[in-house]
Amino acid sequence: MRTALTIAGSDSGGGAGIQADLKTFAAHGVYGASAITAVTAQNTVGVSTWTAMSIDLVVAQIEAVVADIGADAVKTGMLPSAGIVTAVAEAAKRFSLNRLVVDPVMIAKSGDRLIDTDAIEAFRSVLIPVTFLLTPNIPEAEALTGLRIQDAESRREAARRLVSLGASAVAIKGGHLPSSDIVDLLYDGTRFLEFTAERVASQNTHGTGCTFAAAMAAHLALGHELEDAIPEVQRYIAGAIRNAPMLGRGHGPMDHFWQT
Repeated sequence: MRTALTIAGSDSGGGAGIQADLKTFAAHGVYGASAITAVTAQNTVGVSTWTAMSIDLVVAQIEAVVADIGADAVKTGMLPSAGIVTAVAEAAKRFSLNRLVVDPVMIAKSGDRLIDTDAIEAFRSVLIPVTFLLTPNIPEAEALTGLRIQDAESRREAARRLVSLGASAVAIKGGHLPSSDIVDLLYDGTRFLEFTAERVASQNTHGTGCTFAAAMAAHLALGHELEDAIPEVQRYIAGAIRNAPMLGRGHGPMDHFWQT
């Protein structure tokens, strides 16, 4: 059985973070393991508080999983401090975690901040250079590049800048752009590819970013190419939103098992 490791924060509400990642791995027939970087107290309305794990504990979790179970692909989510970002980057190199999908989580769906300022620079300097696929949304891509993304060309320039930092490829998600459809942009240093999906009107979108990156990691673990995986990931997320269980008073969770 193929395996995937998520290195991310815990969402007590179950809709995002490692909970969403493990559900996504399972829904794709991939065995999921986890290394928890932070514990959050949150629900569909917002994040009330969170605490980062120690760097040593984060690294110990990664080492324990990789040394025994292995990881055909790895996905990162909430990395709340520069120290944790750096430790994860070093672990990726030490354990040859080559299929590394980095979701540069910065702000929760509710608007609550999940990262400190120094961590953003650490993303640029140490983590992106060892990343196979970077999956920022528009605000995250802007924060990492310092570029205002307003149209197709500025998004392409942001992708160029992110790949120039060392990522093998970047998929800048299009959910934050004002359009009837969602257009995700993939750039691998040579080609720009656009993938269009219908926008599903719903407030049950908690964890979409986590799920996108986790589903991409699952496809990589299964040996799929990026350009083949993205349309399948778009379809999976759209179905999960449409079949949401309608829980909570805010941005509700999706149904990660809608097609099983």
